[in-house]
Amino acid sequence: MSKRSWLITLRKIRKYTQKQIADKAFIDRSYYAQIENGERKPSEDVAKKIANTLEFHYSAFSMDENPFLFSLHNSPMILAHCDRNQRYTWIYNPHSDFDPAEVIGKTDTEIDDNEGTRALEKLKRDVLESRTTLRRKIRFPLSNGSLSYDVFAQPLENEDGKIIGVATSSMEME
Repeated sequence: MSKRSWLITLRKIRKYTQKQIADKAFIDRSYYAQIENGERKPSEDVAKKIANTLEFHYSAFSMDENPFLFSLHNSPMILAHCDRNQRYTWIYNPHSDFDPAEVIGKTDTEIDDNEGTRALEKLKRDVLESRTTLRRKIRFPLSNGSLSYDVFAQPLENEDGKIIGVATSSMEME
């Protein structure tokens, strides 16, 4: 397994130490450090406790191992999670203009403020407010020209049914 830099970034953004997260998950700090370093995979129970503390969906721990994602690797599809403040907590297969590790903890307009990112933030805000799934076509200015995406966004819930963010899948359109 590789280092979970997204987890480290989220912890630092939320201003927690490894010990504080470990205490909230009822595990040793050294075990938590191994989780961050990708040396250990947390149990589902521990993953849920860490995720609840850092405000992301616990499934992010197993996303990189999902065989379905390998089939998407070179596809024109982007999958992502963001928290209630629309800050990315996980992203898979972003456009080559963006480094996945660099977008964690940022909003779309913090990454690049343009008409497309503002429309994407509005879609996510509308999903959070309506608590329903929405779909829109959004055009983004990128290094290889302006690209349109069919964006599907839905509320992201924790195991208690509380909305903790938005999950999106974006398919490049021709």
